[in-house]
Amino acid sequence: MTQQKRSTDNQQQNPETSRLALPPSFGRRRFLKQAAFTSAMFATPGLFAAELSVTPSSRSLEGPFYPDKLPLDTDNDLLVINDSITPAVGEITHLSGRVLSKAGSPLRGVTVEIWQVDNNGTYIHSRGAGDKTRDGNFQGFGRFLTDAKGQYYFRTVKPVRYTVGGVFRTPHIHFAVNKNGHRIFTSQMLIKGHEDNKRDGLVRRIRNRKALESLLVDFKPLEDSKTGELQANFDIVLGATLEEIEEGKFNDTAGERPRRRRKARRSEKK
Repeated sequence: MTQQKRSTDNQQQNPETSRLALPPSFGRRRFLKQAAFTSAMFATPGLFAAELSVTPSSRSLEGPFYPDKLPLDTDNDLLVINDSITPAVGEITHLSGRVLSKAGSPLRGVTVEIWQVDNNGTYIHSRGAGDKTRDGNFQGFGRFLTDAKGQYYFRTVKPVRYTVGGVFRTPHIHFAVNKNGHRIFTSQMLIKGHEDNKRDGLVRRIRNRKALESLLVDFKPLEDSKTGELQANFDIVLGATLEEIEEGKFNDTAGERPRRRRKARRSEKK
C-alpha cells in the first residue's frame, strides 16, 4: 500500500507526466474493454456526441466546505496520507471518469479536484466536523491531472450521509475542474438510488430531471475484489451551468426555447 501511495505522490509532483494509474485489483480487463468501446465511439465523428448529456456546473454546488487549509498530501489516493500504513475507514471505492467537451473531445491536462466527508461524516474544514471525530487517516481532498484521453482516477471511500450545522446531506462527492489555474467546473456527484436522496435539499432544488440524472452514479462491486471494494464512473461533460439548464437557455435539455418558437410561428400566421 505504501508503494502504491508513493507512486501517486510522484505522479502529482510531476504533473506534466501524469497518467491514469490503476491498481492491480481494479478489474483491468473490464476497464480495457470499456476503454476500447469508448475509443471506437469517439473515433467516429458525431456517432456518440448526440448521447452525451452535459453535466451541470454551478458555484452554488461547491458548498461551504472546500478545504480552508489544504492537507499536506493532495494526491489521488485519499485512503492513505503520505507514507502512513494505516488506511482510512470506509468502503474502498475506485472512482474514475473522463472530462469531455460538449462535442465529446477529451480535455487533457486539466486538474480534477474532489473533496468529501470521511466515514464519520466530517470534512477537512475548520467548520466541517461539528461534534463528530474526524478520521485522521482520511485525506479528504485529492487532485488528478487528466491524461490524453481526459481520464482521471481516485481511490477513496464511499460517501456517507451527514448533518453539519443542522443541515442534512445525502451522500455525495464534490468535484471541481481547473484549467490553467482557473475554475471551469463545479458540481457534485450523488449515489444513484440512495434512499436519502429524496430528503436532500439539493436534489429537491434541481427541477430539471435530466440535469439531476447526470449527477447520479452507480456504485458497483469491483470485479474480482475479495474485500468488497466498489467502483464508480462519473464522466464530466462541460458546456452549461445549472442555471442555464433550468432557465431553458441550453438546448441539451428541456426548457422554454421550443415553446417560444411555437408562439413566434403562431404570431406569424396571424
